[in-house]
Amino acid sequence: MSLLVVGLSHRSAPVSVLERASLNADAQVKLLQDTVAAEPATEAALLATCNRIELYADVDKFHAGVAELSTLLAQHSGVGLEELTPYLYVHYEDRAVHHLFSVACGLDSMVVGEGQILGQIKDSLARAQDLHSAGRLLNDLFQQALRVGKRAHSETGIDRAGQSLVTFGLEQLAQGGDIQEWARGKKALVIGAGSMSSLAAATLARAGVAEVVVANRTFDRAERLAQILMEGDDTDVAARAVPMESVPAELTRADVAVSCTGATGLVLTAEAVAAAAEGRTAVLWAEADGEEPDRTPGPDGRRGNLPATSLGNEDGCPLDLASVQNTAGFSVLGEAAVAGMAAADLEQHAAWVDNGTVGGAQRTAGARPGTIDPLDPAPDADAIAALAATVATLGRIPERRRPEPVEEAPRPQPVLFLLDLAMPRDIDAAVHRLAGVRLVDIESLAEASAGAPMAADVDQVRRIVSDEVAAFGAALRAAHITPTVVALRTMAADVVAGEIARLDGRLPGLDDKHRAEITQTVRRVVDKLLHAPTVRVKQLAAEPGGAGYADALRTLFDLDPETVAAVSRAEDSTTEKNRGPA
Repeated sequence: MSLLVVGLSHRSAPVSVLERASLNADAQVKLLQDTVAAEPATEAALLATCNRIELYADVDKFHAGVAELSTLLAQHSGVGLEELTPYLYVHYEDRAVHHLFSVACGLDSMVVGEGQILGQIKDSLARAQDLHSAGRLLNDLFQQALRVGKRAHSETGIDRAGQSLVTFGLEQLAQGGDIQEWARGKKALVIGAGSMSSLAAATLARAGVAEVVVANRTFDRAERLAQILMEGDDTDVAARAVPMESVPAELTRADVAVSCTGATGLVLTAEAVAAAAEGRTAVLWAEADGEEPDRTPGPDGRRGNLPATSLGNEDGCPLDLASVQNTAGFSVLGEAAVAGMAAADLEQHAAWVDNGTVGGAQRTAGARPGTIDPLDPAPDADAIAALAATVATLGRIPERRRPEPVEEAPRPQPVLFLLDLAMPRDIDAAVHRLAGVRLVDIESLAEASAGAPMAADVDQVRRIVSDEVAAFGAALRAAHITPTVVALRTMAADVVAGEIARLDGRLPGLDDKHRAEITQTVRRVVDKLLHAPTVRVKQLAAEPGGAGYADALRTLFDLDPETVAAVSRAEDSTTEKNRGPA
């Protein structure tokens, strides 16, 4: 049997694929059950986090194992196998061990050196043990991975190379500034009460926020987390729990919100976030211009003296504006809108523009001085006249041309900060486009961490991983030959017992004292003859490429394969009974 891992992570797949492939708790259980029920696998464990999904198995056939595990991942994730395959990676035997140990040390994390992965590996092992899908190999592997990860953090400065995903996310919200200065006095909303949300709540409390509100579907868990925050010795923060139904109302009070739930759908839609931020952005725009904010909707649907954020429809325009890409800051009257129009339509459109221009100086009420108003037709008259001349010559517009760049109004400073650490995402990605809101999610964290520098301690951790992989492989190979050695010694003991019984038949008058002495002598001879070969074969089997020594031993001594298998089953049963907590 051999160790195989098939998976995908933030290093192999885009966040959009990871999001679709994520598995809820029930799907994870079903995947493990189906894996051990499949023919190539006898053991299985699943490591599923916000940025990786990895299926570990003990298989007897490599190619069949890869095909089966890939198919099972696709079936249970709902992502088609053909679509999922380009993002999958495969590690086998020592490479699989090396991969898990690297993951446990934080070397493969989005934030290098983060220690939260150790808790996730522990949870994965506990789940596999509860389902009895982890046998001797995966129990030993995952428990050793936990020890290797702890060793890396205790013997090196890998903690200096990275941080938790929560801290990294808060740094991105603070845009490189000091987190404590940025967080001081803010009101925080934490959605969820799991391990990641609890870490976020504790980090915010230590950073100096004035209040933490915890929302969770199970209200008791939210209350427990709020109580822990209130009783913490290293924080002085007000904390309270609210039901999930209160999230929209609490969001209007919060300055920063962190969400990490197991929900399969969106927890915060773009509309809900826009409603929470409504009014705050208006105040910032007006204050920047020294004006009082006017929230009275005008005839074009905009609010008073606020800048346009989208383009409205124009009565009488011959264009089907619904089919035109309506990008804020670019006019639908100019070159981008009319590209590809027929000559007759272009002339009709040009006439409409001319009729709508009064002295070439008509402007939309509320446009900012020094900017080009997207609803002002005057800047487009020359462009359309030039296009009309082109059409008169060629009969068509030869190509779609990029519109001239337009000065964009500066975005207001964020008034609401959102951190989405869930996979699949809790917060609508459309929130990125809302003015006055800053969203950091798994995708933006992946982009930000791509070029992050690695500490010098990482090299030391890599050496630890390499040493531990070699030691684990040696122990695994040595353990692989142990049943064969035990079977050999059992066979030798049976031979001794048979010969003593034959001696009793030939010498029936032999007294007990002499019989015992003869028996002991024969046993010592057999033990001495077997000692050197069995010790040496264990040493040789522990070396790379030593797996064949077990087969050689079985062949040389004509050992019954079923006897060897029976020893292996007995050892696995003993290991299962003596197994301690993860």
